[in-house]
Amino acid sequence: MITTNSEILRVEQLKKNFGELSVLKDVSFSLHRGEVLGIIGPSGSGKSTLLRCICQLEKITGGSVFICGQCMAKNGVYTDNASLRKIALNVGLVFQNFNLFPHFSVLKNITEAQRIVLGKSRDEAEETAHELLKKMNLEKKELCYPCELSGGQQQRVSIARALALKPEVLFFDEPTSALDPELTGEILSVIRELAAEKMTMVVVTHEMAFARDTSDVIAFMDGGVIVEQGKDVIQNPQEERTKAFLRRFNEN
Repeated sequence: MITTNSEILRVEQLKKNFGELSVLKDVSFSLHRGEVLGIIGPSGSGKSTLLRCICQLEKITGGSVFICGQCMAKNGVYTDNASLRKIALNVGLVFQNFNLFPHFSVLKNITEAQRIVLGKSRDEAEETAHELLKKMNLEKKELCYPCELSGGQQQRVSIARALALKPEVLFFDEPTSALDPELTGEILSVIRELAAEKMTMVVVTHEMAFARDTSDVIAFMDGGVIVEQGKDVIQNPQEERTKAFLRRFNEN
């Protein structure tokens, strides 16, 4: 398998079973540097499982995954553990429920992984953290604990934590689903800014207007497969299943 120089991610015929339940059946797509892939679809369609498989939080059942030209798994067989650890450094995942360490300050939540995973000194890690907190408009919150922050602030900290490891591609798993509507806009604004900076991203979202306006490519998933993908899936869906989903979504 040879990827192009600009190709960051390639997924081929990915499958994931939980026992006898087939959650991902045959998922294939590619992503190039600087692109944003928006993934939409009903709950239970396999969107979050797809992200977790690519980020090595779930073990795939079959198929192949290539990240930055490196083979993570081919035909369901993983590469060696040392290579997997290196490949994992190329991806970052922002969870829908923040997943911050409650007993760590904001600053330590961002610096700890840098020191453990990247081997940075305390000063180096804190310098990066300060820069990212300023970018997230949280520079005055570095000594706070997660319980002292709003949901939107916690999610911005989790984005800063992911960015601190300098991943080649950043994954968002419904980053606004745990937020009040008033706080959703601030997170979407952060992701828009990252898109403008040409950060390579995969965003699972139920925000249709955001997906339409921010994504270079949109994939509609249902039943463990990508039903259709392209630039105009929301504006001009071709498949009846996609049309039915978007009709129901618009009605709500």
